[in-house]
Amino acid sequence: QMWKIRDTEFVWGDRTYLMGVLNVTPDSFSDGGEFNTLETALQQAHKLVQAEMDMLDIGGQSARPGSKPTTLAEARDRVIPIIQAIRSSEHTALKNIPISVDTTRAEVARAALEAGADIINDISSGTYDPDIFKVVAQFDAPMMLMHLRGTPETMQQMTAYDDLMGEIITFLA
Repeated sequence: QMWKIRDTEFVWGDRTYLMGVLNVTPDSFSDGGEFNTLETALQQAHKLVQAEMDMLDIGGQSARPGSKPTTLAEARDRVIPIIQAIRSSEHTALKNIPISVDTTRAEVARAALEAGADIINDISSGTYDPDIFKVVAQFDAPMMLMHLRGTPETMQQMTAYDDLMGEIITFLA
């Protein structure tokens, strides 16, 4: 299986691809809101491209354990300006980096794809907002599906599995 996205060919199984994660939230568990301004987010995106990431994943809603839901407007307003800034960049490598957007919302996915994102990365596998499937189909965009029990607010209480891989496979199927 292969994806051709912008100037990058992803031949799955051929090698390991690196995703640079850019969280543009004030409460990210990985970077604590370091990149929640347009200027700092763009600087970090440039650093990730220079570090030879194959793809840039932009997240505007926190999924840290215990986090409360982000409003639709907050999530949209966090990711769209950075996508637009990357796509209008004068740096060719930055401008052409494949962008995935970490969202569970169809409206954010639509706005992100319209702004120049290439891929949707949904931690809920479409269970939070099933209309997200219609959006990615309309744009013929790839979608990454993640496994999640509950919500980020409750997932830490739902970690017991009898058969981890079997249950994840069943969930995704």
